[in-house]
Order: sequence, then C-alpha cells, then structure tokens
Amino acid sequence: MVKKSLALMLLATLTLAGCKAPPPPVTDDTLVTSEVNGVKLLHRHAVVAPAEFTPVNETWRALYAASVMTTPDYGGKVVRYLETGKPFEVLGSVENHWLAIADQADGPLIGYVPLKAGVESSRYDATLRSDRPRPRGKNKQVCVDVGGASKACRTNDTATWILD
Repeated sequence: MVKKSLALMLLATLTLAGCKAPPPPVTDDTLVTSEVNGVKLLHRHAVVAPAEFTPVNETWRALYAASVMTTPDYGGKVVRYLETGKPFEVLGSVENHWLAIADQADGPLIGYVPLKAGVESSRYDATLRSDRPRPRGKNKQVCVDVGGASKACRTNDTATWILD
C-alpha cells in the first residue's frame, strides 16, 4: 500500500512539475516590440505601431501643448500633452505627416504628435521670433484727387484733411 501511494505521489509531482504558469495578461501598459521598415520600436501595447517609419532621432521643442496620441491621427486616444517650449525626442516620421516621439533618446515610443506641434531645438528661438506680429510701418497717408493737379491727403492718426 505504501509503495502504491508513493508511486502515485511521485507521478503527480512529475506531472505538475512540467506545468508552466500562464503568461501575465496583456494590458495597455505591457511593453511590446514592433519592426517597421527594418527599425525595431519598443512601445506600450496601447500605442499602435506605425505603418511607415523614417528615422529622425533629433531633439525638438514643443510649439504648443499638443495632444500625444496612440495612433498617428486624431482617431486615437490622448496619452498626454506636450508642454510648450519643453524638449522631446523625435524617433521618426510616420504616415499622415505625424512624428513618433519619446521622452528620451532611444527610449520607448510614447505616442504621436502632428508635424507642426514642434520644431528642431536649434530652430526654436528663430521660429518664435518669426512668428511674432510685426510692428506696422509709419502711418500712411490716404490721398484723393480733388480736380486738376490738386489732391487732399489725410493721415491715419488724425482726421484732418490737408489740401495740396
């Protein structure tokens, strides 16, 4: 009797020793690797891998608080927002004129922003300067012919007409 129970216990132990624990469930935060155009991208499961990818690998700065999306279009979910003026890493250019971005160089892909959401860090200050409203020139005169060689002129800063 002891031999039979010992044999059954040994058989049960060997059977259970071959079992593996099931893999953890896949969530939105599970990291996955995708290969696009020969480039391996590490990203969260919630972020969709792009169909096209052209490497850029540069530091850019945000021009406004753009939405970082899970897909390279406005149909995805918002992951977070860029902070105006803060740097971010552009991993590459993807379809629909969007950028694949990361928090740090060679870091995981966190999402996508539109191309116009940022500019290369080296061009940031010049871009801001060129975007400022330009001061208007000297007040122009408005002149009308009043007959013959005469004309009446008025400056924009006053309502006084002067006859020449």
